[in-house]
Amino acid sequence: MQPPHISVSTSYIRRRICNTSFNQLSLRRQFHPSPPNRNNPASPSQDEVARARAYCANLLKTYDTPSHVLQTFIPPSSRDAYLAIRAFNVDVARVADTTSTPTVGMMRMQFWRDTITKSLAGTPPKEPVAILLSKAAEDLHHRTDGRSKLSKIWFHRIINTREQTLGNPPYPDLAALETYSENTYSTSLYLTLSALPQTSITTDHIASHIGKAMGIAAVLRGIPFIAFPPPQPLGTSGGIAGSGGSTQGAVLLPLDVMASSGVKEEDIFRLGAEAPGLRDAVFTVATRANDHLITAREMLAKLRTDGDLGHDFEHAADAEHRYDHDENSSGKEGKLAEVERAFGVFMPSIATQSWLDRLQAVDFDLFDQRLRKVDWKLPWKAYWAFNRRNL
Repeated sequence: MQPPHISVSTSYIRRRICNTSFNQLSLRRQFHPSPPNRNNPASPSQDEVARARAYCANLLKTYDTPSHVLQTFIPPSSRDAYLAIRAFNVDVARVADTTSTPTVGMMRMQFWRDTITKSLAGTPPKEPVAILLSKAAEDLHHRTDGRSKLSKIWFHRIINTREQTLGNPPYPDLAALETYSENTYSTSLYLTLSALPQTSITTDHIASHIGKAMGIAAVLRGIPFIAFPPPQPLGTSGGIAGSGGSTQGAVLLPLDVMASSGVKEEDIFRLGAEAPGLRDAVFTVATRANDHLITAREMLAKLRTDGDLGHDFEHAADAEHRYDHDENSSGKEGKLAEVERAFGVFMPSIATQSWLDRLQAVDFDLFDQRLRKVDWKLPWKAYWAFNRRNL
């Protein structure tokens, strides 16, 4: 039995899966060992690492409750990496809200680029996320005898994508929103998989669809806050430095969806949830997120019955997705073993589906306050899904 999914329209079950054959054997990404500098006398102490771990866990509890709840499904040996990666994502995502101008935001992003480089080299600055990330990279290096590493390219991809959205530019279409989600949320899942270490094209492919759903849902969740930002104190984010008061918001629904639904930005600013066509537009975007979750479930079901995922991985040729044949993991049983090992990383699909279900329950009204409440059923839903290996 699978967890429930949105079924408000037949558009939710339209499949866009390509019919191309998935004729690749299960593959593994090639990692190029680059041992961090472990002779640095200023390496963090055990007490500093413990404090950094507590800081990252509390950051998730405050700003990303689902990730804090779902950490229990990550193997203990990889949990530091999980906490560091998710805390990094929170900190980078909050740059736009904690800096006074886009220029200052860009400076903060450059700080994170430098911090990632130093952390993965074993010389982190005295910053909690950097300290825990460095410790996780060192542990991964030792656990795999240098065969696996956390990709600096993927961290920088997240930073670069977040930097491009500092000024809240509109997404021209749904495809652009999917690209944003792939470069942020899907990439975070790739990093988490690599920390297991898990380097399978099969699990990367499933993670890609889950991450796209996560990113789309996250953008929908943030629309009321970005459209109607709270008044800012002097010199803080969103306004001209040195001036306070209200700030100009932005509507981050894809422009093509707004046009087809007849939604006008000025109507949203004037009428909020009652803007004509808004709920139709939200429904269309939510449908795309739900489609990605359905695709991930169908891929898993097809793998269990036929031994393949049903369509090729469109991002297999992207940077850091470098694979070679591995006879030990080829075939149906090998791919299923890879999915089994990586299943805890897929648990955000449960939190995302739960939020989409709640969005449906309020008739796609993003401004409904019930969507702001913590999902107290999430631990049970995730436990149920994990034990049955359902997405």
